[in-house]
Amino acid sequence: MMPMDERKQKVLLAVVKGFIATAEPVGSRTIARKYNLGVSPATIRNEMADLEEMGYLEQPHTSAGRIPSDSGYRYYVDCLMEKYTLSEAERNYIKTCFEEKMRDIEEVVNLSSLLLSRLSNYTSLTIGPYGRINRFQQVRMIPLAIDKALLVAISHKNIVHHHLLDIPPSLTEVDLARIALVLNSHLHGLAMEEVREKVIEEIFQELYEYKRILQAILELLEYSRQSVGSGQVFLSGTLNIFNQPEFKDLNKVKTILGILENKEVLRELLVDTSDEGLTIRIGGENKLD
Repeated sequence: MMPMDERKQKVLLAVVKGFIATAEPVGSRTIARKYNLGVSPATIRNEMADLEEMGYLEQPHTSAGRIPSDSGYRYYVDCLMEKYTLSEAERNYIKTCFEEKMRDIEEVVNLSSLLLSRLSNYTSLTIGPYGRINRFQQVRMIPLAIDKALLVAISHKNIVHHHLLDIPPSLTEVDLARIALVLNSHLHGLAMEEVREKVIEEIFQELYEYKRILQAILELLEYSRQSVGSGQVFLSGTLNIFNQPEFKDLNKVKTILGILENKEVLRELLVDTSDEGLTIRIGGENKLD
């Protein structure tokens, strides 16, 4: 990534914000008028020309304005974008939603898709468990509600299975973290069939006060080994596409709707990023055409 001085950063930020808002090329006069950078349109034009030469901006056809390139968006995401913090009302809304009674992990994944769409006003995708757990890499315990936790089993090949677990209301996040720590210390690198009676006895000895749910956890881990998740894709907020200015073009709408209808393509895209943690891919960074 090429170094950039503060003025160029401000110009790039203005172009990105302007293009996101209008889906139209952004000109120097617009930037000078709307963003108060303290320099003339001519100076802004020179900076935009430099940014284009550096690969951060593009000039479509004969337009006088510029649009961000993939590299420009990447610089914006990595260096310029402000981090958004959920409000207390949003956090409470999420907590309330997950306190609803849910029968299985697919309901949790589907609800996650709905929440992402509602909170962001964009289209969202989530994927259910897929593949088979052969050898354990990591086990996680994530609290969802006062009587529910998410058991996450991750294989050495980064295949992920999730299970909804009923827990006593008295169990805290600290308790869940301790259970996961002990399970990982004993199960890491083992296939479930390699988990001998001695290992199970050691786990129960260390976690004797949690024996009520330990048996349920071990049964779910065994189920992860035996089952092959289908990787069901959940899609929410498709109509939010029409709120975005770039989709005033019906041809673009047809293209994106065609992609969203192809669940195999979406599954491949989601599986491809599943072992990367939080990640943002832009344009050509996506491995699918």
